[in-house]
Amino acid sequence: MPRKTGMQLPVVMRGYDRAQVDALLQRISQALNGGPPMSADEVREARFDVVLRGYDPRAVDELVRECIIELQAKAPIAERPGRPQAQPAWLITWIQNTRFSGSGLRSGYAVRDVDAFMDRVISGLRGAAPPVAARDVRESAFRVVRFGSGYDEQEVDRFLVQLASALEGR
Repeated sequence: MPRKTGMQLPVVMRGYDRAQVDALLQRISQALNGGPPMSADEVREARFDVVLRGYDPRAVDELVRECIIELQAKAPIAERPGRPQAQPAWLITWIQNTRFSGSGLRSGYAVRDVDAFMDRVISGLRGAAPPVAARDVRESAFRVVRFGSGYDEQEVDRFLVQLASALEGR
């Protein structure tokens, strides 16, 4: 909740419905303190009935603006204002043009596993399969091969970090 927590909102002859305002502020407080998430857009869309003996609309509007700023600051980086959104076509081309070095005599990730995962990501971006989230990329795991066709593990890991970041930006 904004720094004005505990502050009493002034009651005026005709103002915003106190129960509606209190319910919204409670939801915002929970979202800011690890409860169910709430986006700044949800707060912007909130509307209150005007009733007798309600909260002063100007004071509520100011408090709600502060709440929106705090929600935006706590939002995942990808959802913050001004963050460019990654385009699926660009991501698909980037993934398709990525080449990993072979692991040589060292152990490496199984080529089939990595290629299948990349195909799954591309299918999700094209809408032909369920989308792959950044979390899925971070949690991906591949079989390690000692001898045979393998990709350099560090290269693949670095690429996956970049891919997860790009998917968060969508």
